[in-house]
Amino acid sequence: MKSTKYLLILLLTIVSFSSCKETNEKKVALIEYQCPMKCEGEKTYHKEGSCPVCKMDLKPITTSSKILANTNEISESSIFNLTTKWNTKNAESIELKELKGKTLVMVMVYTTCKAACPRLVADMRNIAKEIPKKLDNKIQYVFVSIDPENDTPKRLKEFAKQNYMDTNNYMFLQGTPDGVREFANVLAVKYKEISPLDFSHSNIISVFNPQGELIHQQEGLGVDNKVTIAKIIETANK
Repeated sequence: MKSTKYLLILLLTIVSFSSCKETNEKKVALIEYQCPMKCEGEKTYHKEGSCPVCKMDLKPITTSSKILANTNEISESSIFNLTTKWNTKNAESIELKELKGKTLVMVMVYTTCKAACPRLVADMRNIAKEIPKKLDNKIQYVFVSIDPENDTPKRLKEFAKQNYMDTNNYMFLQGTPDGVREFANVLAVKYKEISPLDFSHSNIISVFNPQGELIHQQEGLGVDNKVTIAKIIETANK
C-alpha cells in the first residue's frame, strides 16, 4: 500500500514538472527579410535591403522560435548551434556556446588590414566607452579574424595589446577557414582574399542577445553609434 502511495506521489511530481516546463515555453517572433521572387530559394536576411539577384526590395517575413525559459535550450536561430572550435588570443579552445549569457558585440576583421579594420576597431572602442561600467560583466566584445592562417593566437594577442584591448571584455578569435566562412554567412558578412594579407570585406558590427540571437547590425565605417549603443544597453539590462 505504501509503495503504491509513493508511486502516485512520484507520478504527480513528474506530471507537475512537465506541466511547469510547458508553461515556461514561449514563442518569440523574429522579423527576417526575403526576396519576393525567392531568387535564392528560402534564404533570408536579418535587415532590409534589395535582392542581390533581381534587385527587388526584400519583403519582411515573420518567423518564430521557441525558447524555453529557465532551461539551457536555445532557438534554431542562435549562433550557439554552431559547433566550430575557436582559438582565443590566449591559445584556449572554445565554442561560441561558451559565451551564452552575455550580450555579444561582434565584428569580423583581420590584423594586417590598413584601411577599414582600424576604423571598425575604433568604432568598437567608441561603443564600449559609452556603455555604463555596471554592465561590463554582461557584455563581451568579440573580434573574429577572417584571416585564420596569419592571425594566430600570438598575433591576435599582440594586436589586442596594440589597441589597448588586452582585457577580459575583449575577445579575439581564430577559427578554421570553414568555420570562418560559416560564421560570416550567419552575419551576412562578405569577404574575399585579394592578395596575401589583403582582403575586401563587409564592415558590419553585430549585436547578439544572451541566447545568441542576432538582434541588431550596424553597417558602415564611422557611422553614428547611438542606435547600436542603445540596443546593447537595452539587451544587457534585461
